Amino acid sequence: MAPLRERLSRFLSPHGVGGSGESSRLLPQAARLVELPYPSDDDDDEGLQLGDVHLSVAEQHPEEWHPVTPKLGAFSHCVRYLAFLWNLLFLLLGLLALGVGVWGLLAKGSLQDERLALLGSDPMLLFVLVGLGASAVSLAGCLGALRSNACLLRFFVGSVLAFVGLEVLGGLLLLAVRRRLRDALRAALLLCLLRYQQEPDLRLLVDEVQRALGCCGLRSYRDWESNPYFNCSAPGVQACSVPSSCCLQPLQNGSVANEQCARGVLSLGDVEAAGVVHLGGCVVQLGAWLRSQAGGIASVAAVLVLLEAAGLLMALKVLADIASGPMQG
Repeated sequence: MAPLRERLSRFLSPHGVGGSGESSRLLPQAARLVELPYPSDDDDDEGLQLGDVHLSVAEQHPEEWHPVTPKLGAFSHCVRYLAFLWNLLFLLLGLLALGVGVWGLLAKGSLQDERLALLGSDPMLLFVLVGLGASAVSLAGCLGALRSNACLLRFFVGSVLAFVGLEVLGGLLLLAVRRRLRDALRAALLLCLLRYQQEPDLRLLVDEVQRALGCCGLRSYRDWESNPYFNCSAPGVQACSVPSSCCLQPLQNGSVANEQCARGVLSLGDVEAAGVVHLGGCVVQLGAWLRSQAGGIASVAAVLVLLEAAGLLMALKVLADIASGPMQG
């Protein structure tokens, strides 16, 4: 510090700066500058050493200074794309069911004002509801798996759990009221019988059941008298008749459908009618068929639950990968 003061004094002497007045004016300012603290060489060396220490720590532990985002493994990638494809498949199936349902409602005019009262019993409404539910849930699963969106995946998981819960609850209710199942089946068949002409889907269902099981009506063929078109007091060619699906020989010449094969059969006695139509009803036959197919129905239900469980587990795995850190790749 002293040599710097001496150099400044010589510089500001009357010979170095023009005039004694000017030098006397600058000397106090220079003295104040000299008194200011300046970093020494030791301070610079200490700063460099500290910098070297920080640099060495950063080199030894880079993840503490620049955290590295964890990358997904091969298994996580596989689960992620399988979840996407799984949901895409059910999305397409849901859209197909929705399209079939809407097409059926429009083709039959079920959405017109005079037919809206019968919409609740239209089988096509079931296709629409199932298609909408499956499409919405599968779309959420698709986008959630593809974009790693936790909100959509949580919605998907909750919806699948709700579906599984409803299926299990329905199965338990069927087991609990299996003795009343025949009454429920009789009520459903009675509804089909009364709306046989109004609902083409119900007519097709009834005809297929009667042909396949060799039955007619609920308890007997005379149950068709409750239908306003087949009643003997009704006008028209169908009076005192039953559907052609009740006939023993519904085909004429073995190939052409004979729609008039059961004409006037309700006006005949049971003995004469036995040579034309099936006398027994469909409730007992359908109940026996359902009991014989219980194993197949249970297998289908188990496969459906397993498929839902697989989708649920894949979604939970993707959610766990998202929770562990931002997903890359």
